[in-house]
Amino acid sequence: AIKEKLLKEAFKVALLEKKERESSPSPSFMTSTLQQSASSALGYSPKKTMMIAQTLYEGVKTHQGVMGVITYMRTDSLNLSTVATSAAKAVIEEEYGKEYSLSKPRVYKSTAKGAQEAHEAIRPVNLALKPSQIKEFVEPVQYKLYSLIWKRTLATQMAQAKIANTTYKIEAGKNKE
Repeated sequence: AIKEKLLKEAFKVALLEKKERESSPSPSFMTSTLQQSASSALGYSPKKTMMIAQTLYEGVKTHQGVMGVITYMRTDSLNLSTVATSAAKAVIEEEYGKEYSLSKPRVYKSTAKGAQEAHEAIRPVNLALKPSQIKEFVEPVQYKLYSLIWKRTLATQMAQAKIANTTYKIEAGKNKE
């Protein structure tokens, strides 16, 4: 009944409101956030995630030979070394352009009480090693987890996302119902 009534009515855009907001990237991975993201994005259990991460840490075959491709995966640190942030900046500028890089590195602090921050956050050892470069050498599960870690690490050092929100209020009917 509503559909039939509306088909006979004129529609009017009563309000058009545009807003832009910025969104900061999530911090680098620590053990718990890697497990959560791998679970939601890839469907991996925490145990499976850690087993795969262990193989990426210990060493996998790449086009450069066998090597560890991620840093230690048992950490509650969000810190990235200056070597890592500099490498991220270089990759971002090469892959996406200077407008997506930061003038100075973004630093995250762990809020975990008694956090053991002896290690860095989980990140690729060499950010210049793109996931596409190891895909043919590793198992699909390893490729997916490495990609997740690589993308998250780069994102932490990229400019904030600009998100455009548009709200439309449309009126129809005699009583604008």
